[in-house]
Amino acid sequence: MNPLLKEITSQWHIMRIIRLMIGIMIIAQAFAGRNVMVGILGVIFTAMALFNVGCCGSNGCIPNKKSTNNPNEFTYEEVV
Repeated sequence: MNPLLKEITSQWHIMRIIRLMIGIMIIAQAFAGRNVMVGILGVIFTAMALFNVGCCGSNGCIPNKKSTNNPNEFTYEEVV
């Protein structure tokens, strides 16, 4: 199967569906108002939904590792 087609047809979740609906609504408003810039925004939202990209992409966000330092321990520096 083509990797692009596989990316488009897999891993659909609620946020991806919402982005697709918003993108389609923005494109419809762009046609109704004959506004090219709004149409570009709609295409961006629709492409984000179709290709499953965004701030974290298709792999998800990787959280930072927790610090092994005890938060109750304090270090002091002598200020002269």
